[in-house]
Amino acid sequence: MSGRAQLMWDEAVTGYDFGPEHPMDPVRLDLTRRLVHALGLDRELEVVGAKPAGESTLRLVHREDYIEAVKAASADPGAADTSYGLGTVDDPAFGGMHEVSSLIAGLSVGAAEAVWRGEVSHAVNFAGGLHHAMPGGAAGFCIYNDASLAIARLLELGAERVAYVDVDVHHGDGVQAAFWDDPRVLTISLHEHPRTLFPQTGWPDETGAESAEGSAVNVALPAGTGDAGWLRAFHAVVPELIADFRPDVLVTQHGADTHFEDPLAHLAVSLDAQRAVQVACHELAHEYAGGKWVALGGGGYAVVDVVPRSWAHLVGVVAGRPVEPETVIPEGWRQEVFARTRQLGPVRMTDGRWPVGWGEWEAGYDPADRLDQAVLATRRAVFPLRGLLA
Repeated sequence: MSGRAQLMWDEAVTGYDFGPEHPMDPVRLDLTRRLVHALGLDRELEVVGAKPAGESTLRLVHREDYIEAVKAASADPGAADTSYGLGTVDDPAFGGMHEVSSLIAGLSVGAAEAVWRGEVSHAVNFAGGLHHAMPGGAAGFCIYNDASLAIARLLELGAERVAYVDVDVHHGDGVQAAFWDDPRVLTISLHEHPRTLFPQTGWPDETGAESAEGSAVNVALPAGTGDAGWLRAFHAVVPELIADFRPDVLVTQHGADTHFEDPLAHLAVSLDAQRAVQVACHELAHEYAGGKWVALGGGGYAVVDVVPRSWAHLVGVVAGRPVEPETVIPEGWRQEVFARTRQLGPVRMTDGRWPVGWGEWEAGYDPADRLDQAVLATRRAVFPLRGLLA
């Protein structure tokens, strides 16, 4: 296998644009790509494009009638069929929607293909991670579920086990739904508790269909969870399950909306903790998946201060050249930020919380702690189904 990594990119992904008042501002993608370049990370990996996902690929996950509805809304946004979740407040229809959504899906599928075929060890598509789209409908700013499509393509190519780890603040409901009854896919989602956040799913007792019990894992974190709790929950659940499952490929989704500055959620995670989880996923891929790793973006609505830094860190980790947290961001990038947004860009690649401390689960459980209660609920629901001790 080549040791090289790929960054999947096509400037046309910035056309994934729901309009000026929508929180999913495509400037976050452009600023991330520019920061990757400013930090010299694009010299450490190959930057490649991919063809848009064709209909046969889209149908690996999505229903044909839904694809036709997306095409129709793309051609005539005013006639979008809201029964498919299109033309709604969350997912307004826009011209070219099918084409750019297919492109983002194609980039994730291309990443999966390159990793599976051994062309590269790792591949990243930070424009992807659109994990809410369902087989028959749009949801949560997501039209086509590129994460599910990448996994489905891996299975089609011969993968026997694929693990999906989602650390977006929102539950990875679309990916869970796509593989609910498929024991070949282990989906793990760490997210804010469904009592307080969209999509109101992702409870610990959601563990997969009868034919695939224990293949869906959900850690529902209390609102307000910060770095130490978030990392404690991740390490109390994810490594043990990945070690047991031994996937052929690890697919991860790195929504940046767990951050304390994100306007749409209620966790209190720093950029430094996000980087720590990215590094942990890289290590898990090498330890248990033969180094095969596909990394995706996701949510994130602090589009200047957080998203570009978080995903530039992700690109650095994927490339094998992690960016040191104290790195000063090039002034040229900050000038571009101001020119584009009239906001002042961040100065360093850290929130000043590095290194991030957290307590290992094995060191003890506090029954009065809400975070520990959440972790234990997940372990009790899933671990026995997989033959592990809760």
